Amino acid sequence: MGGAEEMHGWTVKMSTPSVLAVVTVFSMIPGGVLSDMRGTEGLEAQQLAQGSTHLHRRLKRGWIWKQLFVPEEDPTPRVIGQLRSDSDRGEFSIKYILSGEGAGDVFEIDEYSGEIRTLKKLDREEKAFYVLQAQAINRRSNEPEEPQSEFIIKVQDINDNVPQFQNEPYVSSIPEMCPPGTTVAQVTATDADDPMFGNNAKLIYSILQGEPYFSVEPKTGIIVTSWPNMDREAREQYLVVVQVKDMLGLSDGFSSSTTVTVSLTDVNDNGPTFQHHLYAFAIPENAAVGTTVGRIMAEDGDIGINARMTYSLNDDLEESSTFIIKTDPVTQEGVILLAKPLDYETKRRFVMAAEAVNDHVDTRFLPLEEFRDRTTLKIVVEDVDEPPVFLSPVYTWKVPENAAVGTVVGSVSARDTDTVNNPIRYSVDKRSDTTKAFKIDPNNGTITVARALDRETTNWHNVTVEAKETTQNHLSSSVVVFIKVLDKNDNVPRLARDYQPYICEGTQAGEVIQLLSAVDPDDPVEGHHFISLWSLRSTSIQTSLSEIIKTIQLASWHAGVPSPARIEPSTFCLWW
Repeated sequence: MGGAEEMHGWTVKMSTPSVLAVVTVFSMIPGGVLSDMRGTEGLEAQQLAQGSTHLHRRLKRGWIWKQLFVPEEDPTPRVIGQLRSDSDRGEFSIKYILSGEGAGDVFEIDEYSGEIRTLKKLDREEKAFYVLQAQAINRRSNEPEEPQSEFIIKVQDINDNVPQFQNEPYVSSIPEMCPPGTTVAQVTATDADDPMFGNNAKLIYSILQGEPYFSVEPKTGIIVTSWPNMDREAREQYLVVVQVKDMLGLSDGFSSSTTVTVSLTDVNDNGPTFQHHLYAFAIPENAAVGTTVGRIMAEDGDIGINARMTYSLNDDLEESSTFIIKTDPVTQEGVILLAKPLDYETKRRFVMAAEAVNDHVDTRFLPLEEFRDRTTLKIVVEDVDEPPVFLSPVYTWKVPENAAVGTVVGSVSARDTDTVNNPIRYSVDKRSDTTKAFKIDPNNGTITVARALDRETTNWHNVTVEAKETTQNHLSSSVVVFIKVLDKNDNVPRLARDYQPYICEGTQAGEVIQLLSAVDPDDPVEGHHFISLWSLRSTSIQTSLSEIIKTIQLASWHAGVPSPARIEPSTFCLWW
């Protein structure tokens, strides 16, 4: 192999609070042979096997320096290590130079001794390590004694950061009655300290408030339920306080806490329940159809869709049809409405059953029959003083026009439907009988003719009759009486107009001289019948035509034709 090569190198001393470590770093002079430990050991064995009496010195490869450490947050400048060349004999002939990150600002080196010193306190969370270069220069020749070497100063972590929760605030909801072990939420905290150094960033979670209902997994921060059958109706919201602590929970660690708001959502675990077995209401008998009789309410501890219910009435068909019940969509009350008119004198009390049933049921929590409840309704009809009621809604009578004064036309009748049955007096509304043609007996309602009737003047009379109670309230009602006046043949037929016929000289016999028309105000059933004179000859041409017409009228009168309902003219032909 040849002669042994001279070795040079760096010696690094690391200063720690409790340990002083010395690291020697070798660098080979140019031209030297590099080999590792195994290579030199194999060479020595080969030389011994060959019986060589001259053993070469073992050569070592230069190694990379280990890191230097400096504790963070140390405000006191201190020596953290020393760099020294193997060629340094203590004569101060070597000048040490430091360069790289933080050189001259954070770190400085004693150019004579090679001691590295901190200049200020360091924060690992701001910068975790520094990469520097060292040089050893011969002061006389200004040549490097050692090649430039690079090393790292690492800032050693201390527990100087409080763990912090992320993503606050925490809000979660779970269904009520959920089983133990149900996941509620996960809280997450971070610690700015070095997770690779000691336990500074090793976090442990625990419950400060919320037990025994909730627990937290110490390492993951997952909160779960630990109490069975949590009831929203008993308590709707919980505040769970979770603490996180570093140093694996040791007493000298830092801690912080957060609050998780946990709400219980509703499930249908309650059925409707009436608070009373009997609900009583009163309604006047004259209440209009559609009137609200009252409201009932079945309590349901649930909310929203789980509290919706439908009400119904159950009893005999007559009573159930008199009233109906509807659900108020806002208040969930049962609104009882009148569906038919009431009559105190006919029925004074109604008793029926009302039922409330949940619209949505969940048999996981209750049996089906517990989602309904029943109660009893008692509705009392109150008596109201009502006006008299006529036995007929309208009256229609007939009377001949020649009926004598005092003739009875008909009778009206009204009665007080109240239980008191007050006496009634009758009267004719004067506005409906301006001619005062009729009068009524105030006690029995009999209507008679009060003055002569003329069908040709008024053939119908519409009379309003009023019935009034004689009590203090003087309640009254009225009815219309239609009276038809029947015709009698009490009118003489007459010519339709004043005729003045004439004839011309030379008129031949049989020629028409004048066409005559007659009228009668009476109204016979089959129309008027007049006597026609087919021929009338006068012995004297001086005979007045008016006399002829009078003769015709007299003949019609003596014919005694009946009086019709309308007047129709008859035609007479007069010829010479």
